[in-house]
Amino acid sequence: MTVFGTDYDTPDGTCIRDYVHVMDLVDAHLLGLKWLEQGKGSRAFNLGTGSGYSVREVIEQSQVVTNKPVPHSEGPRRPGDCTKLVSGSQRAMDELGWTPERSSLSEMIKDAWRWQQNGHYDQ
Repeated sequence: MTVFGTDYDTPDGTCIRDYVHVMDLVDAHLLGLKWLEQGKGSRAFNLGTGSGYSVREVIEQSQVVTNKPVPHSEGPRRPGDCTKLVSGSQRAMDELGWTPERSSLSEMIKDAWRWQQNGHYDQ
């Protein structure tokens, strides 16, 4: 794995991205279906935590959870990559009553690792 850019204006120099647990997304979609069933019509909702994690944080937490090294190298920035991309979910929180409950980095990686260990991942 290549870390593209280590000189961003972030605490550890790597990009920050917003990650959301797949089950939090499921919850939001179910709330969206209820919204539609209530006849409220189509509406766009952003779904995210609003904060995000850096590439280094993801690598480090993955190593903690799996107790295995995550082989990686450092490379140059890619054209067009932003320093930080996160989603504001205030509309989903206010109108749907949605809150990401499982989207801590540790929990997301633990669940993904458990899923992979159980053979549910094609390599």
